Amino acid sequence: MSVALNRSLIYPDSDGQPMADNTKQFRWIVLIKENLELLFANDPEVFVAGDLLWYPVEGHPEIRVAPDAMVVFGRPKGDRGSYRQWEEDNIAPQVVFEILSPGNRLREMTRKWEFYDRYGVEEYYIYDPDDNELEGLQRQEGRLRVIPEIDHWVSPRLEIKFVPTPETLEIYRPDGRKFLSTLELEQRAEKLAAQLRALGVEPDV
Repeated sequence: MSVALNRSLIYPDSDGQPMADNTKQFRWIVLIKENLELLFANDPEVFVAGDLLWYPVEGHPEIRVAPDAMVVFGRPKGDRGSYRQWEEDNIAPQVVFEILSPGNRLREMTRKWEFYDRYGVEEYYIYDPDDNELEGLQRQEGRLRVIPEIDHWVSPRLEIKFVPTPETLEIYRPDGRKFLSTLELEQRAEKLAAQLRALGVEPDV
């Protein structure tokens, strides 16, 4: 393919699909993405994104997928319209998350599994909030293979722990703190600020 033709190719920043099909799916996508950003906030070489199109092959804009959340080690933080792997030292996202909804069941997940397997993802986590079921896959011997026991599984890359309960999925940071929603994080910050004021210290906010 000529350089001129390569330059004429368009890599859209949107696939025309909504980020989520419903509020529950959206809530989980935001929870995971935001907490991962907080977890790696002080590491300039970890890029975290949600619903961002990933193009793994230059010259083939039709080969693309938008993980609900993805983490890339070895790439700087910053805004991107899409993740074009050849412009990112050819580093593929190492960890991806998908949150199931009624609109993206078995067929869609099988397609994404094949995509992530082919293009180098190391860890792939799928959560169904309606049925409260978590599945994980890890690259072993060159292929993504199902993690046989996901209860209390610790991600090798992220060092976060997955704890399925009868009601929901709990995710814990390496320091033992649980992933919290934006509202819960705000409430926690307000509580800490109140405790500081009670000690005569005005929090720097």
